[in-house]
Amino acid sequence: MPVIAAVTIAGVVLGASVAAMTLGPATDNPTPSAHRAAGPSVTASRFGDERVSRSGLRADPDPSPSPSASPSSAPSSPAPPPTKKPTTPQSPPSGGGSVVSSGTCGASYYSDGQRTANGEIFDPNAFTAAHRTLPFNTRVRVTNAANGKSTIVRINDRGPFVSGRCLDLTRAAFAAIASLNAGVITVKYEVLS
Repeated sequence: MPVIAAVTIAGVVLGASVAAMTLGPATDNPTPSAHRAAGPSVTASRFGDERVSRSGLRADPDPSPSPSASPSSAPSSPAPPPTKKPTTPQSPPSGGGSVVSSGTCGASYYSDGQRTANGEIFDPNAFTAAHRTLPFNTRVRVTNAANGKSTIVRINDRGPFVSGRCLDLTRAAFAAIASLNAGVITVKYEVLS
């Protein structure tokens, strides 16, 4: 009886070894992606240094060993998108300069956007504004006609495209001269040199 048990165990061990060599690693990643893209699909079966495609034709030998996944490794999840750090309100551009032109119109504010028309990343805490035609980086003094408060902004975007409005201020610039609840206010603007 002990001889029969030993032969049976040897047969099981030998059979498992042959099966492992024939089937290859238990991963679903038999070849690097560069090899998978070229030619027919390749199975994990290895015969010497050659791989055999599902069609039975030999594929190019793979000089690198197949990567094997460790039992504890799991597919990694994608990295979370970078979070935007809240910024503190910036100071308005420095005053001064002579007045080149002036006028009166409606002004509103906006607080979202990804990029401005000149390519900058939109910052609702910056003292910038949108105007339909003024050149980028033009400094404009904006004064609230109702309370006399004023601030200076730099033009870096285009808009507003609403009749009666000539400036679209950032949230910080608008809050410096009016309550955000106002939405739209009448302003005197002065283009500075």
